[in-house]
Amino acid sequence: MRFALVNNEKIEAQKGLKGICPACGEPVIAKCGSKKMNHWAHKSKVTCDKWWENETEWHRNWKNCFPFEWQEKIFTDNKTSENHIADVCTDQGLVIEFQHSHIKTEERDSRENFYRNMLWVVDGTRLKNDYKRLINGHTLLRQIGQGIFCIHYANKLFPKDWLNSSVPVIFDFMGTEHLINNQDLRNYLYCLIPEKLNNESIVILCSREQFVQTCKNGNITTYFKNLIENIIKTQQLLQKQTNMVVIPRVSYARPRYYSRKHRRF
Repeated sequence: MRFALVNNEKIEAQKGLKGICPACGEPVIAKCGSKKMNHWAHKSKVTCDKWWENETEWHRNWKNCFPFEWQEKIFTDNKTSENHIADVCTDQGLVIEFQHSHIKTEERDSRENFYRNMLWVVDGTRLKNDYKRLINGHTLLRQIGQGIFCIHYANKLFPKDWLNSSVPVIFDFMGTEHLINNQDLRNYLYCLIPEKLNNESIVILCSREQFVQTCKNGNITTYFKNLIENIIKTQQLLQKQTNMVVIPRVSYARPRYYSRKHRRF
């Protein structure tokens, strides 16, 4: 956990500090060392949010892209009274969860059903074969618009555990690296949209700057939705126009035959 309450203020972990967990109200202590990111830990082994995972440098870098007050917002499940800490929640109510470690399908579905208006940003550098899959499969992308592509076999591009998500999943294959080559595939985020187009998966490519700025300016899921709706309408219109093309009937005149006695010379 990055933040705790110290004298009722939201404070990052610093050596020697003690605080209160903003989610459960239990005492926490600052853990500051050289091996792990500075963080707050509960004094007891009680976990106030069963969805929480240890943060990495990748997590922190992404969180730092967003305003301080959007980070680690607490939600309470009215049915179970459980508290959940969202990585980021924008002022438009969009929850962004940054996922580095493996997540079970049941937990993924639970988070999506709970937050509803959310998206995932997935660390594509956790497993070495994930980027290899992208390199081998990116040629299967079929462009249908500016930065918008379709692919029939999405499993040729992305990890299968994320293919059936009900919300957008953004894959980050660069991680914490700094790339010099502008042509490197890792310079882009690969956004897998849950909607389909003629049974094909839709993938949107964008830069990190574009993604962050769109999240800050508004609800990016609404942007994705409107974008896809326009694509589908355009595709349907083109299909309709194709079906309306009238093939002209060609009339072939029957040849005229003359008998010998009527033959003209």
